[in-house]
Amino acid sequence: MPATLDAGKTASSQAHSHEDILAPLVFFYGIGSARPRVTFIQPEELPDHERWLLDHDMDMTPRLREGHGSEIDLDVHARARIGDYLVRASVLNRRSDGKPVEFGAIGIHLDLLPEAARAQVIEGRVPFGAILENHAVPHSSHPRGFFRIAVDARLAELLGATSGQILFGRCNELRHGGGRVLADVVEVLPRGI
Repeated sequence: MPATLDAGKTASSQAHSHEDILAPLVFFYGIGSARPRVTFIQPEELPDHERWLLDHDMDMTPRLREGHGSEIDLDVHARARIGDYLVRASVLNRRSDGKPVEFGAIGIHLDLLPEAARAQVIEGRVPFGAILENHAVPHSSHPRGFFRIAVDARLAELLGATSGQILFGRCNELRHGGGRVLADVVEVLPRGI
């Protein structure tokens, strides 16, 4: 999946598109606030381990669980809700040792979820991918771009990284079985875990 959304677009429209798919990350930092520099890349430019974890059309929670051989726990660091739209920023940790395996910023359309799944999302104790899996919510995953990011002190602390360290991630769109956007996700992986 190419990192640029449309090779025929102008640089200005590509930058706008990239800003759109980074919206959950913008929420975490605050509109107009300084945030780490994100450079979109092709999936072939990802290191092997990160490519295996990111370059696919599956949910991240099961992929992380498989890749780390551990159940995954959720630690929510920020959240906001406007009607049936919930935005949150979280760290996913390995249950086996508590180490962070992903930072995720996500915007979720709660109205597309069954009541029990919606309640779990609002509660914020179970990763979204596990909720979708446990409640058999029909959906598909559509990666929209891959990137490298020079993390700032805030993300570095959450991921056990060093400020300025280059990490890798993806922007992903989850669509409900009916085709509507269920969630927009920005995912960043720590290195060396």
